[in-house]
Amino acid sequence: MVSTISPRDVVLSELPDAELLVTAPGRVNLIGEHVDYNQGVVMPVAINKRIWLAVKSIPEPLLKISARDLEESVEISLNDLDAKIDIHSNPLPLWSLYPAAIAWVLRAQAYPLKGIQAVIASDLPMCAGLSSSAAIECAFALAFQNLNGWSMERMQIAQLCQQAENHYIGVDCGLMDQFAVLHGVARFALYFDTLTLEWQPIPIPAEMMLVIANSGKKRELARSAYNQRQQECRQVVSELAKYDPNVRSLRDISLPEFNQYSSLIDPLLAKRARHVVEEIDRVQQAAVSLMKDDLVRLGELMRAGHHSLRDLYEVSCPELNFLVETAYTLAGCVGARLTGAGFGGCTVNLVHKSKTQAFCEQLEESYKKKFSIELKTYVCQADRGAYTEKNKKKID
Repeated sequence: MVSTISPRDVVLSELPDAELLVTAPGRVNLIGEHVDYNQGVVMPVAINKRIWLAVKSIPEPLLKISARDLEESVEISLNDLDAKIDIHSNPLPLWSLYPAAIAWVLRAQAYPLKGIQAVIASDLPMCAGLSSSAAIECAFALAFQNLNGWSMERMQIAQLCQQAENHYIGVDCGLMDQFAVLHGVARFALYFDTLTLEWQPIPIPAEMMLVIANSGKKRELARSAYNQRQQECRQVVSELAKYDPNVRSLRDISLPEFNQYSSLIDPLLAKRARHVVEEIDRVQQAAVSLMKDDLVRLGELMRAGHHSLRDLYEVSCPELNFLVETAYTLAGCVGARLTGAGFGGCTVNLVHKSKTQAFCEQLEESYKKKFSIELKTYVCQADRGAYTEKNKKKID
């Protein structure tokens, strides 16, 4: 029998004397993929699939963390974070690198840190392109902030988490995931300018649901071609700067300007850059379409974005391509595309609420017939960002 106990109740049952509960959502990106590290605009959505932490301070300078879903535990010395090992000198499990990274970057910036004991539980799929790593980072950053009594603005916390992932984990991610996890607004998508850090919530029509389809194909960004794509984008910028010194990122060049220069650079690099330049333009159009409730146009832009990721940026895979193309044949589907970095993971589908059950069933059936794999689908809504609450049982 499948347990119906919530992740919140799980962590409290494991650590009933917790001082604090922290929760952070996952995110999907409606459109704007591989744009944030090129200083472009993106449109993510925080979703109602979340991780939960129960945490308390401890006198020892340790991170004592139990991942309930994985049935794994680790103890990490706050005085030996550089080594990325536990107190028994074993390499840290992948999931535990993220809280260690937050402690590491806070220590590097001289923030006071107490030792903590924490329990994690979640209904957010890991390694699926839904930013479970950013959710863990942001949740632990809020836990450290609250337990140690120092203050920091939400955007600063997002930037700190980005630094931790860049310099400790080794993934050259942009700011989008951490921003979305911390700034999510229920029932709204987030139009976010990663250069100016300005943002605007845009309402998602009440009759639309987000259906996430998990291909089951795992990927780990640090070991994928993600960093390679970043390097390719930097190479393009260096080439374009020879012709226009005002180009400091791919954000700085318009589509007509890029068309003028594209034949002068390496063909592979030109493909990568064309995706980014055109994707930034698609995000801007998509924001207008969503504000106007023009869902047909939004769906067209999502599909064009997926094809660009498939053909120009080359980060899709047969499983994701099949899911996207099949989705557009099903009743109720407005738009579909891969979400996240690609190389596996999930697709995001914008589907009319009345059609979601049939959509999920038909997509699951088609996927199993094609790949002999059980497809997991999740019907989601836009949700609020990360937040904390005191443990009332502890207070009582």
